[in-house]
Amino acid sequence: MKRALGLLAAVAVLLLAGCAKKPAYDYTAFHASKPKSILVLPPTSQSPDVKASHSVLSTATLPLAEAGYYVLPVAVVEETFQQNGLTNANDIRAVSTQKLHKIFGADAVLYLDVTQYGTSYIVIGSETRVTVNAKLVDLRTGKQLWAGSATASSNENNSNSGGGLVGILVTAAINQVVDTISDKGFDIGAIANTRLLSAGEDGAILYGPRSPKYAGQR
Repeated sequence: MKRALGLLAAVAVLLLAGCAKKPAYDYTAFHASKPKSILVLPPTSQSPDVKASHSVLSTATLPLAEAGYYVLPVAVVEETFQQNGLTNANDIRAVSTQKLHKIFGADAVLYLDVTQYGTSYIVIGSETRVTVNAKLVDLRTGKQLWAGSATASSNENNSNSGGGLVGILVTAAINQVVDTISDKGFDIGAIANTRLLSAGEDGAILYGPRSPKYAGQR
């Protein structure tokens, strides 16, 4: 009996621990920095798809602008790096925060890393998945202000229907070819960026000074 009660108590503790609310994100450094402008660097990519970096970069600025920040135009930023002999995202990532601040004058820099991008064939389906990690760093002090990660998948609202196993396999193969040719990763990447870089949720990036919600946030 004692052993049974002890086991039940242990299970109860585990359940309570699993249900416990995670601690609120610490925005202390973010509040102290109060960034107004953000420099978005070309994302580094772990994906074999050569389109991954530019595709994710092209949809990263919109949610930041909607959150209330001035975002330096990515075309101008890219041209500036090219004029200085930097065309590789990893080489650009190695540039110091002090030098980035001197060249661009932004308050903060956003580092992006694409860990998944593209369409893959998975037994009875094909999936286009994009995962992006982000880190916001103060260019004036070098301190990290915020970090986050988000994933989006084409299968989030999909369900297989009819046709039997052969039909499902054929449909999956066709979908993979179509999604790869049309670069469905661009659309899925835009969803991932919106989830990652939109303000308003606990753990998300804070609103910027151009947002009407800026003054009321904590």
